[in-house]
Amino acid sequence: MAQNGLLSRLGIDHPVIQGPMGGGPSTAELVAAVSNAGGLGSLGAAYLTPDKITETIRQIKALTDKPFNVNLFAGAYVTKTHADPGPMLALLGEIHEALELPPPVLPQLPPDPFGAQFEAVLDSAPPIFSFTFGIPNADAMARLRARGIAILGTATSVEEGRLLADAGVDGIIAQGAEAGAHRGTFAGSFESAMIPTLDLVRGIHSAVPVPVIASGGIMDGREIRHAMRVGASAASLGTAFLTCPESGAPEAHKRAILDARKDTTVITRAFSGRPARGLPNAFIAKLAGKEKWILPYPLQNILTRAMRTAAASRGESGFLSLWAGTGVARARAMPAAALVARLVNEMNEVKAAD
Repeated sequence: MAQNGLLSRLGIDHPVIQGPMGGGPSTAELVAAVSNAGGLGSLGAAYLTPDKITETIRQIKALTDKPFNVNLFAGAYVTKTHADPGPMLALLGEIHEALELPPPVLPQLPPDPFGAQFEAVLDSAPPIFSFTFGIPNADAMARLRARGIAILGTATSVEEGRLLADAGVDGIIAQGAEAGAHRGTFAGSFESAMIPTLDLVRGIHSAVPVPVIASGGIMDGREIRHAMRVGASAASLGTAFLTCPESGAPEAHKRAILDARKDTTVITRAFSGRPARGLPNAFIAKLAGKEKWILPYPLQNILTRAMRTAAASRGESGFLSLWAGTGVARARAMPAAALVARLVNEMNEVKAAD
């Protein structure tokens, strides 16, 4: 597939993809606004129930007739653990008391939600489906192809890119070390997959004949064009869209990003049990040197949810997961359609100067 063949396959005008941000930021309004502007809006559906996935996809289709993407977590779900929850429950107990919440209770580990979520996605038949944390099985991939759904997978290493190509994806999202939020690593350690975005794009582009989407630290059209020069067919931006008014991110999260004057982001497992990049805050500081207390994903994620929800409602950024990429200090607050237009103009300015 030629470099811009990806845009044809996805049915979009511009090589601008709004990254799927699970947990609330990627509202139907944000997804539709980006798609209506000629980019690709993405729904981060990993934390949604099957019914909510169906409902949200219906809302998106009511707001746009353009292609959009739905993203799920396809792996890394621990269903058994022997970790001692005592220290984490004690730490969260103190925070719950300060936030006027009931004491935390260790939840039962629920079954992996991917299967039921995937059926809801298939039934709703979005134009594009993407995934991270692993690869759906061959049957799931075949069922997507049978529905004519374009498939995008996430790779954090060249080896993962090869595995995705072998699985038959239409495009590979190359998640570089600069990317905000959860690392998508599924083959090898996340430390070994902390590869700079442009290096990862070059490596995957050279290794497989599948279009590559650059993801990680990209905030403006100049950087999108730079990524395309080294082999990307498009770019996926998360942090850049998180501060749009259509984003469902808590106001305290948006404010923390817009107040950032330099990149202070860190990789932490504190909030979810999986490595993720975000702005440092009080909760991350409380777990410094106590990383062994952190429970595996999804147990840690479930256990910290009440804290994060309360913090969001109170505007308390110290106990929120402030996911952001390394380009955080260059975030711009503007409507999603205006941001897509600005990115395209910046790309065209760089192209004209070439």
